[in-house]
Amino acid sequence: MFFILSKALLFLLSPFFWFIISLAVYLFFKKPKWKKIGKWSAVFIFVFFTNSVIFSMFCRLWEIPGTPLTEVEHHDVAIVLGGMFEYNGDLKEISIRRQGDRFFKAVSLYKMGKVDKLLISGDSGFLTDRGLHEAKQVKEVLLSWGIPEQDVITEEVSINTHENAVETKKILQQSYPHYDSFLLVTSGIHMKRSLACFENEGLVCTPFSTDLYANQTGNYFWDQYLIPNADNMLLWNKLFKEMAGYLTYAAVGYL
Repeated sequence: MFFILSKALLFLLSPFFWFIISLAVYLFFKKPKWKKIGKWSAVFIFVFFTNSVIFSMFCRLWEIPGTPLTEVEHHDVAIVLGGMFEYNGDLKEISIRRQGDRFFKAVSLYKMGKVDKLLISGDSGFLTDRGLHEAKQVKEVLLSWGIPEQDVITEEVSINTHENAVETKKILQQSYPHYDSFLLVTSGIHMKRSLACFENEGLVCTPFSTDLYANQTGNYFWDQYLIPNADNMLLWNKLFKEMAGYLTYAAVGYL
C-alpha cells in the first residue's frame, strides 16, 4: 500500500501541476483577487522552476557529489541500484535511461579493477508488469559482454530503495559473508536516501554518485541564466520526490 500511494500521489509534488492549477485559478475564477493570485503564481512558478541555474543551486544542496573513476579505491562489491532501464515491448529488450550512467560507471569500475563483483539490485519499480525485470535482464547483458557469471550477483525481488537494502544485505550475508567493502552506485540525487537505507540495515557503503544534475563548480553558461528550460520542471519533481521520500522513510523507520 505504501508503494502504491507513493506512486499515485507523486503528481502532487510537480511544479508543472502547480503551474496548471495557477492558470486554472486565473482563467476560471471570477473574483479579481483570485485571478491576480493565479496569474502571478503562474508567472513565478514558470520563471523559478524553469531556470537551470536556480535548479542546479538547490540540487547541489541535496546531491552527494561524484568521485572521478581514477580516485575510487578498491572495493569487493559494487552495489548498483535499479531504475536504470525501461523495457521496450516492441523490440523485446531493455532500453537505457539517463540513470543508466550507474550501469556505465559500474562496468567501468569493474573493467578498471576497482571492484571485483557487480551486484545488480532491483526488479521493477512500476505498479504494473511492463516486462521489466531489471537485475535479471542486466545480468544477461553483462554475460553477453563476456563478464564471468561468478562476478555478477543479482538481487531480483526488491521494488524500492528500502527493499534494495534489505534484500541485498540478505544475499551478502548468506552467500558472500567474506566480503566487507562495498561501493554503492546510484544517482547523486538518490544517494542520500539510498545510503541511509543501507546504513540502517547495517551495511556500510562508500557512495559513488552518478548522473549528477548539479553543477558542483558553479560555472554556468549564459543561456542557463536567461533561457527557460521546461525540462527543469521535471527535474524539480524528481528532487521533491527524493526529499519527500527521505522524510517518509525516516518517519516509518527505514532510515
